[in-house]
Amino acid sequence: MEGWFAGRLPDDWFTGPAEVTADREEILVVGDLAEPEYPDGADEAGVAAARRARIQRFREETREQRMRIADEAESRTGRKVAWGARCGDEEKTFTALAVPVMTRLRMRERQTLDTLVGAGVARSRSDALAWCVRLVREHEGEWIEQLRHALVAVEEARASGPNPTSPTR
Repeated sequence: MEGWFAGRLPDDWFTGPAEVTADREEILVVGDLAEPEYPDGADEAGVAAARRARIQRFREETREQRMRIADEAESRTGRKVAWGARCGDEEKTFTALAVPVMTRLRMRERQTLDTLVGAGVARSRSDALAWCVRLVREHEGEWIEQLRHALVAVEEARASGPNPTSPTR
């Protein structure tokens, strides 16, 4: 999939290869944009504003072409494509999916979500649950990465093992 995007994306869009990540529903393509030239004496706020403006310009100027590429990728993979851009330490994701996820929670977990809603941390239980997931990702990112790598190893082992649908003798 990364190879397809590497060959399909215009060479002048990003300063290097795009970062392509995927799950069961969506593919996210994020690339680094060239830094803008800053006016002499630009402060942090000015630099951040210039970077955000660079990302916005990329989004507007590439919209039609990104949509065509996304349609092609969706036809190939059956997944939606989301886009993003990064300029310095500013990053923006656009056209990303928000996929509903069913879960069963016991009273204590529901009370935790309701506390977050009541305190104004989240607007709804759904927002509160998303907030909790982001919190775990931020604070346990290295552990989550280890789990992802372990899952890849499991998939590779399954793929190299015997085919359970083949007839046995």
